[in-house]
Amino acid sequence: MSEHPAKRTRDYSYTQNRELSWLRFNRRVLEEAADQTVPLLERLKFISIFTSNLDEFFMVRVGSLFDLSLISPDEIDNKCNMTPGQQLERIYETIPSLVALKDQIFHTVTQQLAQMDILDLGLSEPLPEEKKFISQYFKAKVLPILSPQIVDVHHPFPHLVNKGLYIAALLQDKKDGQSLGLIPVPDALPQFIIMPDHPNHYIRTEDVILQWAPTLFGSYKVLNACVISVTRNADIGFDEEKFDDNDGDFRNRMSKLLKKRSHLAIVRLEINGTAEGDFLKMLKRRINVHDHQIYFDQAPLNMKYVYGLIKALPETTVQPLEFTPYVPRWPECLDPNRSMIEQIQQRDQMLFFPFDKVDPFLRLLSEAADRPDVVSIKITIYRLASSSKIAHILCRAAENGKEVTVLMELRARFDEANNISWSRLLEDAGCRVIYGVEDFKCHSKICLITLRQKDQLRYITQIGTGNYNEKTNTMYTDLSLMTASEQIGIDGTVFFQNMLVGNLEGSYDHLLVAPIGIKQLLLNMIDREIAKGPNGYICIKANSMTERDVMDKLSEASCAGVNIHLILRGICCLRPGIPGKTEHIHVTSIVGRFLEHARIYCFGRGADAKYYIASADLMTRNLNRRVEIACPIEDPELCQMLQEILTTELADNVKASSLQPDGSYFRKSNATSHIDSQAFFMEHSLHKPVPVQKKPDGGVKTNHLSWKNRFLGLFSGIQKKK
Repeated sequence: MSEHPAKRTRDYSYTQNRELSWLRFNRRVLEEAADQTVPLLERLKFISIFTSNLDEFFMVRVGSLFDLSLISPDEIDNKCNMTPGQQLERIYETIPSLVALKDQIFHTVTQQLAQMDILDLGLSEPLPEEKKFISQYFKAKVLPILSPQIVDVHHPFPHLVNKGLYIAALLQDKKDGQSLGLIPVPDALPQFIIMPDHPNHYIRTEDVILQWAPTLFGSYKVLNACVISVTRNADIGFDEEKFDDNDGDFRNRMSKLLKKRSHLAIVRLEINGTAEGDFLKMLKRRINVHDHQIYFDQAPLNMKYVYGLIKALPETTVQPLEFTPYVPRWPECLDPNRSMIEQIQQRDQMLFFPFDKVDPFLRLLSEAADRPDVVSIKITIYRLASSSKIAHILCRAAENGKEVTVLMELRARFDEANNISWSRLLEDAGCRVIYGVEDFKCHSKICLITLRQKDQLRYITQIGTGNYNEKTNTMYTDLSLMTASEQIGIDGTVFFQNMLVGNLEGSYDHLLVAPIGIKQLLLNMIDREIAKGPNGYICIKANSMTERDVMDKLSEASCAGVNIHLILRGICCLRPGIPGKTEHIHVTSIVGRFLEHARIYCFGRGADAKYYIASADLMTRNLNRRVEIACPIEDPELCQMLQEILTTELADNVKASSLQPDGSYFRKSNATSHIDSQAFFMEHSLHKPVPVQKKPDGGVKTNHLSWKNRFLGLFSGIQKKK
């Protein structure tokens, strides 16, 4: 048999599997739950985040590999030289140790919470009065809506809802025959029950039903019972779906696809409790899973209850066990009492979320909705908040007679239903809603405001690294440029014109637009630094890196002596420090209180440096199969701001880890200084303030620290705070 061509042409010595790299990222999320310096309830949240991350990983990544293993079993991955089946094997080998670590950390955290009298009564012994209340609650509120079912020749096995909770029971009849019993945990029930006389004590609803399971199957004897949950493949290949000619518009087709999601193949069975022997065999056969797809958890199978629990607990209990609330600041560079449009026309502005409020952008949009000289507002939307101020402002603008065009991406995974709902509301208000280009998700973040002033068209363009979502703006680190640049405004106009006609090959003078422009920019700029040899410098901050051509070019730059720093929160398929391949590449990952989400590309140092912000990660899907936008930053103060962000994050030794040549991560540390980049940005603004008063000599006095002084304060101020 001839060798596969990918094996002959690819160098796998400095690359690694995407999925295993992601699992290492999620492990770092879990490690935050083990960090004793993190408040207890925040640690419980990190366990919940880890669990929901892993759920989505199974639904999407494992699901897609499962499909690929059936459709194209011999396809070789270009980063790890493995087939889909081999990748699945490695994934299933890796995850049990993560589940065991999660269980261990959950046990530790719940034990420490118990010492604070926050008790999970499913894990602790209830007081007599609590037992009485639970019994009464079960009979009055739970029992009437339960639907126990016996699975036998007369009762077919039911469809198990993706990530739904079920009580599974091994039943024995009077003739010693065995059957399987199932009790769905109804969605209509609360996820937990608070004890009225002890508001810090609670019990999860599935534990209540589990305790009463022996009484729910009539004459059958319950030999064993446990909580189970299945995870289904939720990776619908939208571009491969075939629709009938009479299926209507794209939104209606998407609605139909969502209904299919719950019926896809099962890729994981989770069991909380014990199930062995005949009971386990029965579950395996009925659910149709293999041994390697079964995971036994000691922690709850659905950790989403954590957020509701924290809201339900008394404030006096919660407050000491959470992060001190952080209120984003109004950026000092903007005067809240002046027109946003006029201030942006004077100079470019950039917001740094979540440290800056999103309010300046909301005011800009609101001002545009009401000003008579505003002709139109055009915006791309990928994810909106469930109660979106931005959407309501757009509706108001349309009602005020502005031409409002919304490029709504209906294929934002797991936000499809929310986006469908918002698209209808926007259309009803008079907005023009379009759905992007077939086969290419629109992940760009651009808002273009067009004004007619003195018979000339003028533009305010906002370009960001994150979604138009006021909720995640307080949780994710992102950048939002607002500029009156005529050149960028003209490019923005051309962009929306191209999207309306499905043109992905348009040309732009300043903006870089994927799938054509951004990858080529990266390759060209890396070549620029290669030409400088050891004097070259590259620093890129993004969420993930999987794009093979970019990684190969970075390896080439490393071989030329270029100093390369990558700040990648999640996946990194490039292994640094490989002699002769990537020895000049350093990779840092920061996992902390806020989700690192900003994308910054920097090429060169000092006056020669070129800076860009972008919506795109260095991933194959972003650079080749999505509509993304990157924008050059030319204002010197904003370039300095980006440099300070990069420099501070590279100095982080509290929440940062370094990627090692073998693919593992090593937590950065320093015995003499503790540098937490997120804590620094919470305490120090990066903006030059609006002048506050005149000095006697006629100059301007401000509270602005120089970049050098602020950065020196990073090492002293944070150390003192520790």
